[in-house]
Amino acid sequence: MSAKQTMPPDVICIGSVLWDVIGRSATSMRLGSDVPGRITRLPGGVALNIAMTLARFGLRPALMSCVGRDVEGNDLVAACGHLGLDTGLLYRSDDLPTDVYMAIEGAGGLVAAIADAHSLEAAGPKILAPMGDGRVGSVNAPYAGLVALDGNLTTALLADIAASPLFAAADLRVAPASPGKAERLIPLLSHPGATLYVNLEEAGLLCQTRFPEAASAAQALLDRGAARVLVTDGGHTCADGRADSGLVLDSPPPVLVTRVTGAGDTFMAAHMVAELRGMSRAQALSQALRAAADYVSGDIGT
Repeated sequence: MSAKQTMPPDVICIGSVLWDVIGRSATSMRLGSDVPGRITRLPGGVALNIAMTLARFGLRPALMSCVGRDVEGNDLVAACGHLGLDTGLLYRSDDLPTDVYMAIEGAGGLVAAIADAHSLEAAGPKILAPMGDGRVGSVNAPYAGLVALDGNLTTALLADIAASPLFAAADLRVAPASPGKAERLIPLLSHPGATLYVNLEEAGLLCQTRFPEAASAAQALLDRGAARVLVTDGGHTCADGRADSGLVLDSPPPVLVTRVTGAGDTFMAAHMVAELRGMSRAQALSQALRAAADYVSGDIGT
């Protein structure tokens, strides 16, 4: 824990902690477009986006990731501290640069993005040291709380987590970093404590097929051994599927979409908060969909 954090965190957020560089324009774009807009640099990454949302809801999240000791890394750690996030568990590397995500968004949503998470991948198991060295848990006393885990970790490291006794007692909440990394989550499908948060495309990649809607995707993932899944489908019906109690369906409220980067992370964090507060599956799904809708409409700040 950091010096300012005397109480244990409510959630451990493991994965990408980086700078988001986002270019946004109200204009529709195609290949080669050169349009006016705004460019911002904000703290980001899947794990960090989830942690920021958790903090906005009044929880105490701790970050577990790799951040360089470069100027960008120092700025990022300082920004995280101002946001109320515990950075004491971060692996600070002397030779790896701080990661960065770059995206272009137009009137129709995301146009293109590049995620440079090479430092996180290179750091590998070093970022997980607190889970076994007593700071968070140990082999004899594994951490039994909530863990938000993102797919920017390598396939090998995710497989190690799935089989590790250090994570055997954890309530794992897992999200792919992008559709291109969805298949990295396959080792976690069989983890009895894992809940997977995926969109319709990512569900299809995990099952090597395409689905017409979220309900069939959720059921297919359960049939493949998942204990629990939440499948989103943009503005369409979403599904919460559990192996022991079937599906719960709900639809997000219609809103004007002004941004999309970070919407899935907001949904996941809001759902975790709702369940921590004792809401039913139906109530938690409804609250998470509302929070994500507010986010994409611009009603929740970054």
